[in-house]
Amino acid sequence: MDANIVKLGVIGLGNIAQQHINNILQGEVENIQLTAVCSRQQPENELAGVQHFSSYQQLIDSGLVNAVLIATPTMSHYEIAQYALEKDIHVLLEKPIGLSAYEGEKLVASTQPGTQFALMLNQRTDANYVKIKQIVDSGVLGAITRTHWTMTNWFRPEIYFQASDWRATWKGEGGGALVNQCIHNIDIFQWICGVPVAINGFCEFGKYHDIEVEDEVTAYFRYANKATGVFVASTGEAPGVNRFDVIGDKGSLHFDSGKLIQKLNKQSTQTFSRNTTDMFGMPEVATTDVTVNDKVNQHAIILNNFVRAILFGEPLMTPAHAGLASLDIANGILMSSWTNQQVSLPLDRQAYQQQLERKIASSKLRIKSNIQATVDMSKSYR
Repeated sequence: MDANIVKLGVIGLGNIAQQHINNILQGEVENIQLTAVCSRQQPENELAGVQHFSSYQQLIDSGLVNAVLIATPTMSHYEIAQYALEKDIHVLLEKPIGLSAYEGEKLVASTQPGTQFALMLNQRTDANYVKIKQIVDSGVLGAITRTHWTMTNWFRPEIYFQASDWRATWKGEGGGALVNQCIHNIDIFQWICGVPVAINGFCEFGKYHDIEVEDEVTAYFRYANKATGVFVASTGEAPGVNRFDVIGDKGSLHFDSGKLIQKLNKQSTQTFSRNTTDMFGMPEVATTDVTVNDKVNQHAIILNNFVRAILFGEPLMTPAHAGLASLDIANGILMSSWTNQQVSLPLDRQAYQQQLERKIASSKLRIKSNIQATVDMSKSYR
């Protein structure tokens, strides 16, 4: 193989895989050649010079690829990624890393030296989330005291679930809103605000849809510094809300409807509180619109980084192990809801896995609807 080209195989040819393929074919990714694809059925439109396989093992063993992008249903992520990693094939895996953090931990542990293993945590490239992280990391807000993200803008109509046999089942996906849509938000939440030490989760299962998994969630977080957090999610609410608040002792950030507002106090809240003689006083505050309007091709950025990591040793922006924390939180919310008890982090991943396996044992894949669904992937990103 050309040492300056990554020869990529794409496993799975669903909606998100097609977007990755289009990025490659349209020249959005450098130093890469699409050499093989894999799906259970032969695609209607074959790509010139790209070989089709019906078995992921055959694709990985073909000698045509030195890297794979896995974009299959969640239930197969562990099996396919493990096989590729065992063969020293570089892996870029669609989220989540597995049905559980337990599966993800085993995958990360099986990665051999020199093999690049990345996860498609593409929202870490969103310009406003990057800005929020920079501001929080700078310390200008002071110690974080409270966080709150209401993300109910993931509305999905019934056809979204009925068009597949695996979505929104314990067996096929290991959960619903938390591990599918909101795993991105939870990843950004912990990337910026850190991992809580305790979770109280309250989930509604099949409240809005004919599904067995969660489609509405409220979770309460406690952090090591006594900060608190709330995460609210839904796939059944329209119109939805996407509002993210980070409150610190010296100021706050508020991201809502695409606008990012920074508020900085002239004095820290605690300093003002302990020194003022004004019974109804408030610190003076300066409010600034710090919205970043740059639009980026998030998926292409992650794929380009993956390629450069393979060819030139560039550090991965989203190494696979980075996906474990968000899955721990999602798993912890579910476990707390199932047991009606507070769950401590670090998560007991094996205990959660045992609970999940009991759910899987009574779960079945659905019969796919024969209704022709309209698909516009641009509407799926919120």
